[in-house]
Amino acid sequence: MTGRRSGRPLVPAYLSTGGVARPRRTELERLSLLTGGTGPAPDGLPAASHALYDVLDGGTLTLVEAAALLELPVSAVRVLAAELAEQALVNVRPPVPPAALPASDLLKRVADGLRALKQ
Repeated sequence: MTGRRSGRPLVPAYLSTGGVARPRRTELERLSLLTGGTGPAPDGLPAASHALYDVLDGGTLTLVEAAALLELPVSAVRVLAAELAEQALVNVRPPVPPAALPASDLLKRVADGLRALKQ
């Protein structure tokens, strides 16, 4: 295999997931929130799952943040997170929905009020 510029070997993503290509849980999105458990990782976890569990370490990250920290593709981390969620080692929440935009008339009244204060 050829190496990357950093000198690390290029490893196919399916090797980090044990050959699994798709997660069983389909609700995992790129911005899903992963919350790790507190305490040491249980024995018998594959190396990549153990690394994800350690990265979370009782905190919360999005799926893409965890993938960036692990330097793995998002698709591979999605599979790993789904497996850890099935074992109840990681809590998965849907992404936070974007806030609703305020009404345009409210913004106009605020701008008018600020202009009145300036004068």
